[in-house]
Amino acid sequence: MLKVENIDLFYGASQALRGVSLTAEKDAVTCVMGRNGVGKTSLLRAVAGQHPVKSGRIFWEDEDITALPPFERSARGIALVPQGREIFPLLTVEENLETGYAAIPRKLRHIPDEIFDLFPVLRDMLGRRGGDLSGGQQQQLAIARALVTRPRLLVLDEPTEGIQPSIIKDIENVIRVLVGRGNMAILLVEQYFEFAQRLADAYAVMDRGEIVIAGRGEDMVEEDVHRHITV
Repeated sequence: MLKVENIDLFYGASQALRGVSLTAEKDAVTCVMGRNGVGKTSLLRAVAGQHPVKSGRIFWEDEDITALPPFERSARGIALVPQGREIFPLLTVEENLETGYAAIPRKLRHIPDEIFDLFPVLRDMLGRRGGDLSGGQQQQLAIARALVTRPRLLVLDEPTEGIQPSIIKDIENVIRVLVGRGNMAILLVEQYFEFAQRLADAYAVMDRGEIVIAGRGEDMVEEDVHRHITV
């Protein structure tokens, strides 16, 4: 569903991505791993359209989206859950969820019941301000907000960062449910090796803006991956 071909990305004179190629298939979780500062978030920003690439191409469902702005990619079914969650702290949980309406047709502008099946805690917190939620609850809200847009590609940037173990397990279960439905690709950036290992159908390891190891999740060798993700 997603095909990234040989992309280069710069921040001013600094090159963040060097000839990166990656695919993310439907019905599968593709995990990207690596140390801080190696280009993982830059790759996701390129996919979501938040930062232009210097060269290379990005395809989504056989369409070249390299030049499309973020709102057009969102309308085509790409949803990003950013690192740090970036919810609106002064809006209620319900209002945060409703911000996802901007990317979808008017007839779909309601919160699907499945959101509360996946994240039951949010049903009881609809009237609470987003900033009053715990870090784990905010992460669940950020994922739920993305799901309101009915994505076919869900892009997750380190969803376990700063989250308590019980909610990490809940998020893992949600990812399994979503990918098991057969109509979604999931691109996951993660530094927590065990979490990535349990979920990955395919994986890629980045170092210094390049992909240095890639393959099927079942073929992942822990020692090889740890060599590139440990400090």
